[in-house]
Amino acid sequence: MNDIFSKLQLKDFNNLTKTLSFNIYDICYANTPEQVQKYIEYIDEEYNAERLTNILKEVANIIGASILNIAHQDYDPQGASVTMLIAEHQVSNLDTMLLESPGPLPEAVVAHLDKSHLTVHTYPESHPDNGISTFRADIDVSTCGQVSPLKALNFLIHSFDSDIVTMDYRVRGFTRDVYGNKHYIDHEINSIQNFISQDTRDRYQMIDVNVYQENIFHTKMRLKEFELNNYLFGADKQDLNDDERAEIESRLEYEMLEIYYGRNMDY
Repeated sequence: MNDIFSKLQLKDFNNLTKTLSFNIYDICYANTPEQVQKYIEYIDEEYNAERLTNILKEVANIIGASILNIAHQDYDPQGASVTMLIAEHQVSNLDTMLLESPGPLPEAVVAHLDKSHLTVHTYPESHPDNGISTFRADIDVSTCGQVSPLKALNFLIHSFDSDIVTMDYRVRGFTRDVYGNKHYIDHEINSIQNFISQDTRDRYQMIDVNVYQENIFHTKMRLKEFELNNYLFGADKQDLNDDERAEIESRLEYEMLEIYYGRNMDY
């Protein structure tokens, strides 16, 4: 598919729409109202509209897009959103961009994009009964052209360093060559995992759910290593007794398992 499509002459513009939905979850234990407030303040500072805008600028840089417009907003009491419109350029290294391989982290490329956009929204959340606070960020990268937004995955994963990551990739529509033949995808893809660097694949447990005949691909990732201090906010595990540590670890594990498998579990 790569060699064939890179040599095809299209009748008009490449009308395929390729969309990557990238969702991350960061989980924390904050038991008191003061700890919860500090955690929310930390999230709002770490993932405010300014930093999220800079992340999307790097994504645009990786896929070679020219930024046309940026709209961003910090919300009260918490959360942020950024929307970015991007424009097209001419492809200079199409063969590389169509390969089923990890993208740069980051390294500028030149791509062909039109009527495309990048968006990010954040969702801080906490529950007063069990001390669990969860932060979610949703990023969408949608392109119409000959570059795949999957090339931005490595940068996005490293930008957030999350506990849980879910990714959906879909190619929609069709484009025609000069002979009138329809083409429903312009690059080879067997799994989203093939666009992720080996060091990341080593750190995460991964599951694929793919519908190849519909050009729909889904991958979810769960961090393998668990160090309790990485999940405590305003506390240290050395200050907890064995029963407290076991209880907190159990709550965190159930939270991560429920998010990872997408269903409630008996606690």
